[in-house]
Amino acid sequence: MANVVVVGAQWGDEGKGKIVDWLSERADVIARFQGGHNAGHTLVVDGEVYKLHALPSGVVRGGKLSVIGNGVVLDPWHLLKEIETIRAQGVSITPETLMIAENTPLILPFHGELDRARENQNSVAKIGTTGRGIGPCYEDKVGRRVIRVADLADAATLELRLDRALVHHDALRRGLGLDPIDRDGILAQLREVAAEILQYAAPVWKVLNEKRKAGKRILFEGAQGALLDIDFGTYPFVTSSNVIAGQAATGVGVGPGAIDFVLGIVKAYTTRVGEGPFPTELDDADGQRLGERGHEFGTTTGRKRRCGWFDACLVRQTCATSGVSGISLTKLDVLDGFETLKICVGYELDGKSLDYLPTAADEQARCTPVYEEIDGWSESTEGARSWADLPAQAIKYVRRIEELIECPVALVSTSPEREDTILVTDPFAD
Repeated sequence: MANVVVVGAQWGDEGKGKIVDWLSERADVIARFQGGHNAGHTLVVDGEVYKLHALPSGVVRGGKLSVIGNGVVLDPWHLLKEIETIRAQGVSITPETLMIAENTPLILPFHGELDRARENQNSVAKIGTTGRGIGPCYEDKVGRRVIRVADLADAATLELRLDRALVHHDALRRGLGLDPIDRDGILAQLREVAAEILQYAAPVWKVLNEKRKAGKRILFEGAQGALLDIDFGTYPFVTSSNVIAGQAATGVGVGPGAIDFVLGIVKAYTTRVGEGPFPTELDDADGQRLGERGHEFGTTTGRKRRCGWFDACLVRQTCATSGVSGISLTKLDVLDGFETLKICVGYELDGKSLDYLPTAADEQARCTPVYEEIDGWSESTEGARSWADLPAQAIKYVRRIEELIECPVALVSTSPEREDTILVTDPFAD
């Protein structure tokens, strides 16, 4: 059976939640493989809105196993609160439907405090983090001082791991003018939630490999977008993990051979939250219109998203680094009514033409977009569920995007509703 990886192919907020939820009907397991609760996925099902941050988007479907993999960093208190919220909306979440990898790192309160303190004191160049502690937790993971889910089961190990972390963090806090960490308070908080978290703990790598042998379909869910990847994104204005498709295998404990199809989620225009370069950003009426029609506010932070025209150069680049097999084009309906649309087909940098975004930050900032114009359409695409429902000019726009990014369109999304989706190629087809 085919297994599918879903990744954002821009700066996040592409609509991954809806697409993962839509695809999850065809999957047996939905596995989240990186990021933290800085992600925000909004699902609209029969008019009911679900806002997910740590939970995989498949949880709203019954009869599926949802997995939080070791590539994720997990705030246990946030997770339990999110579970409570989703349960109140009528969704059943039990140890039979949710599994957390035993080697998943835990975000602790002092991670968030450090994250916010650094951002507030950074007068040189703010990164634009969500302040949720994701970056500091990944630092502790690499520094071999993080507390993992399995550590909650043994009191002696838990204290040892915490003491190792405090040696590092208290020294940092002194330099930032923060009070020392309340060791006993943190221990008490962890002990209070240990049993609740441990009921979901499991050797995810083993379970998923057994599922593969049994012919079950796995849907790997990423967070953020490829342009926020720690290696291939617009560094340093990036997240603290690898976002591209290759992380799917490492982030849950399966081999790269487990990946059969990579679906890149791509918005029909471009948005970005926070700081960093954005070649096609619009500071005019068109940008305002995109933001208003697209309801461009972050699910996690509520921050207004920056908006701009579709950048084919960037998407072609991310399709290459993630090995995208096909894209899902979302929010096509937001472009309804524009008389003229623009697509970025290249950049000008110091008098030279480029067909990719350079790595150096100063060069990225100096890149100016080269646009191709295409006629818009006056008819509505909202709610379209087949090619026949789309205006001819909208189809032309989609086809031109395919040509420019050198990757086929597999799905087209025309509203936040689950079923308002045009299926071109089934990623799960064997």
